[in-house]
Amino acid sequence: MTLSLYFVARFLKVVMQVLLVFFGILMLTDMVEQLRRFASQGISLTEAAVLSLFNVPATLYTILPLIFILAAIALFLSLAKSSELVVVRAAGRSGLRFLMAPVGAALVLGLLVVAVLNPLVAATSKEYDLLYARQASGSENVLSLNDDALWLRQGSIEGQTVIKAARAGHDGTQLFGASFIIFAPDGTPLQRVEAEEAQLEAGQWVLTRAKYWDLTAPNPELAATWQDSATLASELTPDRIRDGFGDPSAIPIWSLPSYIIKLEQAGFSARAHRVWLQMEMALPLLLAAMVLVAAGFTMRHARGGKTGQMVLFALCGGFSIFFLRNFAQVLGENGQIPVSLAAWSPPVAAVLLSLGLLLHLEDG
Repeated sequence: MTLSLYFVARFLKVVMQVLLVFFGILMLTDMVEQLRRFASQGISLTEAAVLSLFNVPATLYTILPLIFILAAIALFLSLAKSSELVVVRAAGRSGLRFLMAPVGAALVLGLLVVAVLNPLVAATSKEYDLLYARQASGSENVLSLNDDALWLRQGSIEGQTVIKAARAGHDGTQLFGASFIIFAPDGTPLQRVEAEEAQLEAGQWVLTRAKYWDLTAPNPELAATWQDSATLASELTPDRIRDGFGDPSAIPIWSLPSYIIKLEQAGFSARAHRVWLQMEMALPLLLAAMVLVAAGFTMRHARGGKTGQMVLFALCGGFSIFFLRNFAQVLGENGQIPVSLAAWSPPVAAVLLSLGLLLHLEDG
């Protein structure tokens, strides 16, 4: 147990060191990018640093598997250089038994990352999106969901319009049970429109069976009118509506199941969110697989030679798994393969292949 705790402490120390190095590099590069992007708006260095501080955690979270394989490679090279691996084997402990400590630490870290770090990254990503939208155009998200309705917002120099719908089509351009509240530029409500159906076509909402209320009249209900077909101007597009959902990674994993239910009840496809949920659940196994891949190539004595070549093989293996995971995610989101297969096949394949390599090296 003492030896295992020693290796776990070494592994955690290396992970933190690699993480801090990447954090520093990403902060500097992202600050430069924010200063370049918003140079015309006169952004200050402090504002750029705040934007980067909210943006970098999401990037770090994305490349976490690569951070783990780099940390594992550094750990095993350090142990080989100090001959600690030789001492461990001489004490009668096999390589696979020795690996239980760092692999177990990677699994536990993965669980903590998903349970604790995921919601924090989701919060910082959401705040970054808001700050970026305000800095870029002064507008915010156009779409939101709650338990009983779908909400949209559109606006121009002539005023804002808030839209509520009971449900929508798969791309958000067709609304059922739609209600439009039109506001003047100063925020005064001008008109209310309710329609059985609203279809977004060529920059306007085409309404079916619409009822109009003039909210500036003394008695709006008395002055209400009906139209079988009508139109309302809109600057919304299908892409803007879809983008309103944001990235699934901006939703905390604890809130993701209920969000998926709301999304499907509103009439939208939640396949991308389901794929992301399953991939987050498979993340601890992927991080453990990265440690096993690094061990398969670098857990050998330094005098064996070809250290640089083995490190290169380990890095290529880690990047290949990372690419395969992203490729499987795209296939899963497009419906080419089942959701569970897209999320779990890369880490499971990585674990099995690395275990096969380790068994071959250890037992011949």
